Amino acid sequence: MQDAQIERRKMVTLPREEFEAILERAAERGAQTYVNLPGLLRKNYWLSEDGMRAGGIYVWESKARAEAFYTAEWKQVVTRQYGVAPEIVYLLSPVMVDNTAGRIVTDGA
Repeated sequence: MQDAQIERRKMVTLPREEFEAILERAAERGAQTYVNLPGLLRKNYWLSEDGMRAGGIYVWESKARAEAFYTAEWKQVVTRQYGVAPEIVYLLSPVMVDNTAGRIVTDGA
């Protein structure tokens, strides 16, 4: 089964432009870290429409792979970088529509 994991970071209130700049820098600086990461199928950076929340959406091949990545050290780095500890929520994703690959991935497929 595909395990989708959503990680949200609560950040201080700043003007939207500042949030966008922070998110852009984070994506530029951190995105390379996730290329070819074992078990990670996809990572999306996100910013809420109101500009008040930002974070990442990770899709892992298994929950075990996600848990292996989210070490105490990783959580400390994120907390230092953003000033707040990451909030991690695990979601099961039994069906994924992947339009970039032109396929539907289901549990067990």
